[in-house]
Amino acid sequence: MHILFCLLTVLTSSMILAQTKSYVSDVWVADQGDGTYKNPILHADYSDPDVVRVGEDYFMTASSFNVAPGLPILHSKDMVNWELINHALQTQVPEETFNVPQHGNGVWAPAIRYHKGEIYIYWGDPDFGIYMVKTKDAYGTWDAPVLVMEGKGLIDPCPLWDDNGDVYLVHAYAGSRRGVKSLLTVNKMNADGTKVIDKGIHVFDGHDHHDTVEGSKFYKRNGYYYIFAPAGGVATGWQVILRSKNVYGPYEEKVVLEQGSTEINGPHQGAWVDTPSGESWFFHFQDVGPVGRIVHLQPMRWKNDWPLMGEDFDGNGVGEPVKSHKKPNVGKTYPIQTPVETDTFEGFDIGLQWQWHANNDVVWHAKLPGDDHLRLFSIKVPEDVPNLWMVPNLLLQKIPAPEFTASTKITLIPEEAKEGKTAGLIVMGMDYATLRISHNRDGYFLRQTEAIHAIRENEERVNEEVKLKSNSAYFKVEVSAPDTMCQFFYSENGKRYKKIGKPFKAREGKWIGAKVGLFCVSTQEAKRGGYADVEYFKISK
Repeated sequence: MHILFCLLTVLTSSMILAQTKSYVSDVWVADQGDGTYKNPILHADYSDPDVVRVGEDYFMTASSFNVAPGLPILHSKDMVNWELINHALQTQVPEETFNVPQHGNGVWAPAIRYHKGEIYIYWGDPDFGIYMVKTKDAYGTWDAPVLVMEGKGLIDPCPLWDDNGDVYLVHAYAGSRRGVKSLLTVNKMNADGTKVIDKGIHVFDGHDHHDTVEGSKFYKRNGYYYIFAPAGGVATGWQVILRSKNVYGPYEEKVVLEQGSTEINGPHQGAWVDTPSGESWFFHFQDVGPVGRIVHLQPMRWKNDWPLMGEDFDGNGVGEPVKSHKKPNVGKTYPIQTPVETDTFEGFDIGLQWQWHANNDVVWHAKLPGDDHLRLFSIKVPEDVPNLWMVPNLLLQKIPAPEFTASTKITLIPEEAKEGKTAGLIVMGMDYATLRISHNRDGYFLRQTEAIHAIRENEERVNEEVKLKSNSAYFKVEVSAPDTMCQFFYSENGKRYKKIGKPFKAREGKWIGAKVGLFCVSTQEAKRGGYADVEYFKISK
């Protein structure tokens, strides 16, 4: 019993230390260290961000689409410095559907709210309906998903618990599934917020002036019901505010944030959050193509019960995004912190930054306590798959900055197979490129490959191949701005690197930015077995 108690104490202490230890990115930091911050506060693909304050803590979630685990949970004390602490959705549902890559499907535009001691997240799956998960501990296990409203094309939901105990849900529609878009509808829910109990009432039609109105967020302030909603398209749109004294309208409308004279296109989706002292702030994203949908923070104030966001640089009464600003006043100064990117594989499992292309099968990888490496097993690619686009066991993370270097060391162990086992470094999107180690009867070799229009099932082509002296090599890809150009390098000793292949322009995925990461696969014909050991994965300048 004493030994068990000591072990549990050590494990608990390790988990607490892991939660409290600050990580600072080498490639993007928003906090300027002088009481100001620069936008974006997260230069990574946290699409459709929503944020809720719980006391002095702020929790963010974002769209995760088809990858698993989904619904990332980030925590901050000052709205500028963020830590990735959990995922609310460990397995995508329906599970059987998402065991296969479902590019662009899955978790769309979640809303996060706090009510009576629990944190709730609602999201729309355009093919199945509106789901909800909740928890009393954002760091812990989240409840199983509940299907709140079944139906095609139901997206962008947000709940509102009214003062009188009524519970409402606002949502939008995906034209690709429902045949209509640019509508917002309010439904009533049961007291638990687990089920929609009526057919709903349309409260706003954006077809005349605000086409593609979506991303609805529900609030109540000073007797007004507010719906915050972007319109005009992801890359070209603006923020609309609707308000009414009645939950079903009629709603007045006002554009409050636009690109204007700035370089910040969009600005799209978002979240209104306040501080304990009463300041208001607004989060939104900007679509920057291959890098994804990056998160900005705007100052916000109220005038005549209308919110004003950013700064009105051109004097037309509509705010524009700021590049930098004084940090929110939360009463304290907190350490600089960013979501983790580098992984040395020294813990009990892989880092939270990693996501798979589909629901994770437990046999895809092993990370045993005490190991100082990650083992990826050589999983056979699905039959009749011409490239890696539909391969589920890709281990990927978000592109963290406009410019960075990703590096790793991989050792390939094919076991009894004479050929057919491959592992490597990948920059993944609708086009992708790899640097991979493979083998045949003559030994080990490196190939730099690319698949242009991988989404159209085009085959990979080899740009360059070199023979290796052993089954181990060092891999590196340098990503440069402004065009997200990627150049691969390799080394056999970890000191002298050689350029290999040709530059590759990264391309976004389906509704997501490009990703960078690892893979280990086998051909259908190769013998079972084989694996690759990955010593580290480092993100640096």
